Amino acid sequence: MVGGGGAVSSVDRDASQAGIDVLKAGGNAADAAVAAAAALGVTEPFSSGIGGGGFFVYYDAKRKKVSTIDGRETAPRTFTPTVFTNPDGTARNFSDVVSSGLSVGTPGTLATWDLALKEFGTRSLSYAMRGGESLARNGFVADDTFVGQIEDNAARFAMFPATAALYLPGGHPPAVGSRFTNPGMAKAYAMIRAQGPSVFYRGALGQAVVGEAQHPHTVPGVSVYPGQLTMADLRAYRAVPKAPITSTYRGLSVYGMPVPSSGGIAVAEILNLLQAYDTKTGVPLSDVDEVQYLHRFSEASATAFADRNRWVGDVPGVPVAQLTSKAFARQRACLFSPTVAQPRPIPFGDPTGSATGCDTKQARLPEPREGTSTTNLEVADKWGDVASYTFTIEQIGGSGITVPGYGLLLNNELTDFDFVPLQAGVPDPNLPDAGKRPRSSMSPTIILRNGTPWLGVGSPGGATIITTVAQVISEYVDRDKGLLAAVAAPRLSSRNGTEQAEPAIYDTDLGTQLRAMGHTLSTTPYIGVATAIRLLPGRFIAVAEPVRRGGGSAMVVNPSSGKDVSGTSR
Repeated sequence: MVGGGGAVSSVDRDASQAGIDVLKAGGNAADAAVAAAAALGVTEPFSSGIGGGGFFVYYDAKRKKVSTIDGRETAPRTFTPTVFTNPDGTARNFSDVVSSGLSVGTPGTLATWDLALKEFGTRSLSYAMRGGESLARNGFVADDTFVGQIEDNAARFAMFPATAALYLPGGHPPAVGSRFTNPGMAKAYAMIRAQGPSVFYRGALGQAVVGEAQHPHTVPGVSVYPGQLTMADLRAYRAVPKAPITSTYRGLSVYGMPVPSSGGIAVAEILNLLQAYDTKTGVPLSDVDEVQYLHRFSEASATAFADRNRWVGDVPGVPVAQLTSKAFARQRACLFSPTVAQPRPIPFGDPTGSATGCDTKQARLPEPREGTSTTNLEVADKWGDVASYTFTIEQIGGSGITVPGYGLLLNNELTDFDFVPLQAGVPDPNLPDAGKRPRSSMSPTIILRNGTPWLGVGSPGGATIITTVAQVISEYVDRDKGLLAAVAAPRLSSRNGTEQAEPAIYDTDLGTQLRAMGHTLSTTPYIGVATAIRLLPGRFIAVAEPVRRGGGSAMVVNPSSGKDVSGTSR
């Protein structure tokens, strides 16, 4: 949708409308982002909500500054690096940990909303959450995606009585097109609106969360790991303001999330590598054919993931400046061939400066496990403020555990830690520990041109978030596509293992030619569900996915009379 007054793009119509309603009432991008997020917690409960966490990137037009908020979940203070291992040192069964209290981290979403409004907003948390409370109480239409996600998780959901009662009434999911209500979540939102975030982090709602995480209610014959979350963990939780990751691409300034997200670092490295490949080959990315474009993008993505898996985590001393530098990208580009794919996994690089040239002596780390859920929204207001916000409860359905009486699903975010080191003898920055935040791939991104907001973009999709965001940026900037075409373009996700490709690549001559170059592809129905907003003088181009995961919803406050979705970067 194109027009003026402000814009919202999300995966859900009700959520986008909640944000637009706030913009129409005079709220700014922060106010609208929290309102849309509160709505998504109701209508996209299997991907988001106050039982989880996320990352918030914001451009403040008055300050002319990009800031971020780290609202990632934290491990309980009783956690150790071996909490997910068996007595013999092997990793515990992943599926057993996912649907258990042991996977539940200290939620950070509500603290993020509160801090975002205090730092950047003009409305209260109660005001921003009222639309979400109304949706929970009065209901929304259950669409194919909502019902399908229940069907896909029916066996897990049936393990927990409160979850089954809400999402499998009578033993079956709600019918597509029926009105779905969540009275428990309406109650939880009402409590927060009346009492503030303290009811969650210090009061009755938090006690219910802790009680269920520590001792999940299960049906007879089912037992799961107990959790270690305590009220002390909730009381100690803080959403943390942080400086963004900053990089440049084709004269644009790119801002993303810092550690514990790997998104800002990895997106920056991918884009840097694409530029380095231009220099090495003497042929700009804008001039190559589609096969060569996908080849270059795959090589850059796999290389960035090799470095990310070795160096990035919630630990001191992450070499951020080196990983995001043009010099390191030039060093890593030494291994690139325009005709042959590098064998996967690609060895990680050495950003400390001690290695030069084509370094292949480092270890080839396997690809770690990471869920594919999450949600994302973009908001821009008439004053030039921009919010890019990605948040999650991790797996689709999170832990599967619903807090009785409050209708909210708890996250399984702690399974984003590596259970054991990826390779013996190689330091792993993403092992669990007390109070630590698991590494994430969430990549909310804001791009400025000549100091002015130009594009906000993000996506759900676990580790595919990084490749989705980087590909949308590159498709838009380098391939002279309109923003809608860039978001809709067929996707490839190369994360230093077997490469995932959508059918429009895998089942076509593109896939055949990539395989001939040495790429090992697997097919997947879709990769990512991007949302984006392009800012132009006096108007906005808001774009959401047209098809993937049921499509999204892009809205503006004052739509233009005619359609214009070209929005090319030039």
